Parts: sequence; C-alpha cells; structure tokens
Amino acid sequence: MRIQFVIGGARSGKSEFAENTARSIGNSVLYVATGVCTDAEMEKRIQLHQMRRPMEWGFVETPYDLGDSVHFYDHYHVVLVDCLSTWISNLLVQEPEENWQEPEIAGQLLEQAQQWLRAVEEIDGTLIVVSTEVGLGGVAMSRLGRWYQDVLGKCNQYVAAAADEVFFVAAGIPWRIK
Repeated sequence: MRIQFVIGGARSGKSEFAENTARSIGNSVLYVATGVCTDAEMEKRIQLHQMRRPMEWGFVETPYDLGDSVHFYDHYHVVLVDCLSTWISNLLVQEPEENWQEPEIAGQLLEQAQQWLRAVEEIDGTLIVVSTEVGLGGVAMSRLGRWYQDVLGKCNQYVAAAADEVFFVAAGIPWRIK
C-alpha cells in the first residue's frame, strides 16, 4: 500500500487537504474515523467532517482499535484515516491516571500502531493518514499532556518512516517534506 502522511497543527487544514487528496485519486474511498463524540463542541467538529465528506465514500468508525478496520481496506482504492492523534488520545484517556507515563503501557500502544502499519503493507491502494504534530510547541503542562506528546510523537515518527510521502500543513498550505 502506498502511504501518504498528512501532519500539521490543530485546525491547520490537514483534514481538508487529505480529503481533497483522496477525492483527486478516485471515488472508491473509505473514510476511517477515530473521533468520539464526547460533548457538543466535538459533535460540531464531527458534523463539519461529515458535511465535507462525499456521500458515496465508505465509512467506518474505529475509535479504539484501528486494526479492526483493516479488513475493509481491500474493498477501496483509497483509505483515509482521520486521525491518528485522536485515536492515540482515545487510547490514553482510557488508562487510569496511575498508569500515565508507564513505559509498558506506552509500549503496548505503540505496538498497536506498528501492528496496524504491518497489516496495511499487504493491501493494494493508497492509505492517507492524518495526524497532529506535537513537536513544535512547548512541553505540555499536565502529566497526561506530556504522555500524549511522547506517545503520539513516536507514533507519528513510525508512520512518517513508513510513508512514501509526508505533507506538513500550516494555515491550509501543504508542504511536501518527504
């Protein structure tokens, strides 16, 4: 599978860029959503993504086990995963506070990401993965925030290494960096 990785800051336009890229490749697109509706603000964000998404695209929600959706990928030319950062967040907030920063837990989460990447290698088509860059700002003020930065930062590195192309999006402008 050909992998395109789209990374950028929050509200940078990365999802819209990824959607437009998927649309330009073809009509056989599977949208893999990782978001969980936890409040009214998140519901509005999800609705915005739904309104932009063409009705003919396939759709699957995988907020906790990204690997669960891989068996759907074969049926589409393009798979758009939006987004890795939300998926990692979903996994981290399920852990009790006493487990935050535990290397063993972080290792298990990162192993899930690596297993998913190995599983998609065998599939034909294009995989577009969206994620938030966490390495440009300061160190988070909370323990959970620092753990999120550590785990997502490493996960982003795994995907970037496996990707054929990497785009960094800032202010709606994509830059091809790999």
